[in-house]
Amino acid sequence: MKKLILIPMLFCLFMLNVASMCSSDDDSSSSPDPTPVINAATQGTWRVTSYVDSGNNETSDFAGYNFTFATGGALTATNGTNSYSGTWSVTGDDSTDDSPSNDLDFNISFAGPANFADLTDDWDIVSYSATTISLIDVSGGNGGTDTLVFTKN
Repeated sequence: MKKLILIPMLFCLFMLNVASMCSSDDDSSSSPDPTPVINAATQGTWRVTSYVDSGNNETSDFAGYNFTFATGGALTATNGTNSYSGTWSVTGDDSTDDSPSNDLDFNISFAGPANFADLTDDWDIVSYSATTISLIDVSGGNGGTDTLVFTKN
């Protein structure tokens, strides 16, 4: 008789354990809120204080340019003489890599000129504040690492 009671009890415990393993209550599938990054970026103008492309410091390519991240996704870079238009957004990171991102991508797109088109990427956000946005991209093709830092003017 004791065996007859023990078997259903073990079955119930097993089912409870399986149910808890299948629960969707964990937060691992939720994405971080992009709003704080967007709010920081849209406040004022920014300059590139560091751009390293696969080990080559190319910061000087952007000397004198002010970047404006407008609400609605418009991006402009101007130095008073030249002005280039692009787009930007902050979205959930769809990769499963172990980069130092916070699961948000800072997406930048410029059609040209070539040095601005080099910024076109879905950058991982390393850190951000009201005055600094630090980004990184590890290339899937050649394995190079690019870093980009914007500092508020």
